[in-house]
Amino acid sequence: MKNKIKIERAIHDFTQADLAEKIGVSRQTINAMEKNKYVPSTVLALKIAKLFGKPVEEIFFLDSDD
Repeated sequence: MKNKIKIERAIHDFTQADLAEKIGVSRQTINAMEKNKYVPSTVLALKIAKLFGKPVEEIFFLDSDD
């Protein structure tokens, strides 16, 4: 699964630490998601989408390999 977390963070002027604090995870978790090394839970994906004011499918999407 791919995502646009880094792009959304830039639009909203959030650091990884800012985003992590707002959704209740570590900065390392945000880093791992941005590098596609960690697939978030449904709850975490929904929290991120809500924070950015976008549908989940605009932030997270399946790669051709998925």
